[in-house]
Amino acid sequence: MKPGWVLLENVVQDRIGHSAFGLVAACSALTIVVATLADLGLTQFTVQRLAAEPGFADSEFPTLLPMRGLLTVGALGLLLAVGWGLGYRGGQLTLLAAVGVGLLLTQYGQFLRAPVQARQHFNTDAVLSVLEKLLAFGLVMGLLLSGQLELSSYVGARLAAAAFTAILFFGLLRRLFGRLPHRWPRRRAARKLLRGSLPFALIALLYGINERVDMVLLERLSSPTQAGYYAGAYRWLDAAMMYAWTVLPLFFARFAHASARPRELRQLLWLGQRIVAVPLLLVVAFVLFRGEVLFWQFSHSDTHALTRMTLCLKVLFLNVLVHAFCAIYSTLLTSTRHQRAVSWLVTFSILLNIALNLLLLPRHGALAAAANTLLSAVVVSVGYVWLVARRMDIAVPWHILSRLALAFGLLCGGWFLAQTYLTLAWWLETGLMSLFFAALLPLTGLVQRRELKFLRVPGF
Repeated sequence: MKPGWVLLENVVQDRIGHSAFGLVAACSALTIVVATLADLGLTQFTVQRLAAEPGFADSEFPTLLPMRGLLTVGALGLLLAVGWGLGYRGGQLTLLAAVGVGLLLTQYGQFLRAPVQARQHFNTDAVLSVLEKLLAFGLVMGLLLSGQLELSSYVGARLAAAAFTAILFFGLLRRLFGRLPHRWPRRRAARKLLRGSLPFALIALLYGINERVDMVLLERLSSPTQAGYYAGAYRWLDAAMMYAWTVLPLFFARFAHASARPRELRQLLWLGQRIVAVPLLLVVAFVLFRGEVLFWQFSHSDTHALTRMTLCLKVLFLNVLVHAFCAIYSTLLTSTRHQRAVSWLVTFSILLNIALNLLLLPRHGALAAAANTLLSAVVVSVGYVWLVARRMDIAVPWHILSRLALAFGLLCGGWFLAQTYLTLAWWLETGLMSLFFAALLPLTGLVQRRELKFLRVPGF
């Protein structure tokens, strides 16, 4: 669904305008921050406890279910209060309420999926995880094809999809697990549950707040149009990083399993460093030299808007480059009991990002938001590498990092020469440079011949 939704949102933004879409993006970002805070980590806590303790469902879920519903209602009130404090009035406040209700229902639906995940119904959970997006995709596509797409209908379609999905999840929960008993949350029981869930809340808030705050501050301190430019560029960054966020959890479990064996941990780090980085290096180079191609759907946007979005995109993808080199170190640290140090680093980067945003966004808009995101990523990533070097028994693989940097530098140099001396269509140029990069991997030692032979073993 992710690629399809990215392309659809490009069309939606082009049709309803950058200002309108920027306002929706800011409302969505603000809602996600408030919703994450209001969830108090109960969703992740419930999955963990239900999976580990089968009796937890009978003893505690009757309290959790209504308590989570009350938190959802309270989150909507908090969202509107925060929105009022930030200056949302009239139609903007109504829009915030509509966007907020939709996203809060989405989050409540994720909570209702907790028993499905904990009982190992993975196929059912996989379908449920994309159901709302699929329904929203169909509704928005219908509006687009019928010529009725506008700001209100777009928000209404997403709200309808979220409401329908939440009701469906509740019904499915009853069908799979029978009648869902519930009781009014008692203070002692609620306090016990919240004490267990708060560590999850802190982690979710720290790792989800940075880019959300960027969007809200940009729309409030600069303009909704600038927020729209940033949203259009950030959408592609989010799509590219899906690769890393898919691969890194696989290494999280392996790192944790090998934490007492430094030699095995080192080999895993060397492997993970390359697996995470290599595909992202090619993607970053493509954006730096051909980033404007990604905005081919914006036929209603003027040259200024396209130029600003492309520039924001290139700065943001330098952020992807930083993560390509350093994200694996965050996974290594959090999987080997260094979560507190990582949390402090992330907190510092958030505070730095907010301070820079308050200083630079009013004057420089979306470009400043992209640059601030990059600077914060550099600071926190250098911190990850420093922590690994200081606190762990394995050495930072500088030889692999230098080979990755060499391969990326040669790729960019080759791409520059191709654009200077060859006149090729973007797709032909990209294919040529992909082959060139593939040839660079064994030449720079990033891929060994014995590894290629291993990959050819039958049944691998």
